[in-house]
Amino acid sequence: MPTHSLWLSAAAGGAGLDAPQPDSDETQAQRRQPQVLLVEDNHINQVVALEFLALMGVHATLARNGIEALAACEQAAPDLVLMDIQMPGMDGLECARRIRAQQRDGKMVNFPILALTAHALDADVAASMDAGMDEHLTKPLDFVALRTRLQRWLKLPGTH
Repeated sequence: MPTHSLWLSAAAGGAGLDAPQPDSDETQAQRRQPQVLLVEDNHINQVVALEFLALMGVHATLARNGIEALAACEQAAPDLVLMDIQMPGMDGLECARRIRAQQRDGKMVNFPILALTAHALDADVAASMDAGMDEHLTKPLDFVALRTRLQRWLKLPGTH
């Protein structure tokens, strides 16, 4: 996502290469962007979600299925996962179960997992919760609704 990072830097009033860099760990921690893993196999949904997250000042990485998502979480735990449910290879429900099992075993730190799906029936919400999801969001994505949900779990830049 280099283009998003560059755009965010410019949008946040970042200066050019001459800009002074923060020199203390405390300053860097205060400016740290929340790290969100977007797990989504549909290209259009990827573009929309990544743009929304960039506009919120969130650093997003992409996994295209549950297998990639599990590997990404094992490598570096995100602050939050937005997890599609229906994907090839390993679906979002199975991925959430495996992440939660590793967290219970102490092999991975805890972080929220939010289901992101077009399925909105009560049975779909129950399946998400049973798999270990913390919330169930429905597509199509709405910027304000997504921001409101993310603010429950993350400190978004520019919010107090």
